[in-house]
Amino acid sequence: MEYTTFKQILKDQGLTLKAFSELAGVKYDTCSKWGKDGRPVSDWVDTWLKLYIENKECRDLKETIRETVCERG
Repeated sequence: MEYTTFKQILKDQGLTLKAFSELAGVKYDTCSKWGKDGRPVSDWVDTWLKLYIENKECRDLKETIRETVCERG
């Protein structure tokens, strides 16, 4: 994954680099070095972000369903 793509996905998801590092369990210093001096983003990050986004969408859908059922109640 290109660093610019990584940063854009974080932005789209409302995540800072610090928040990502905490969620993913990676030292902030490691994440902050990606994209500098040609250092690539680690290979696992692409899959991690896809799963994070999918999980977030599922939680949002679950909450919507819960609210709808409670309203009908």
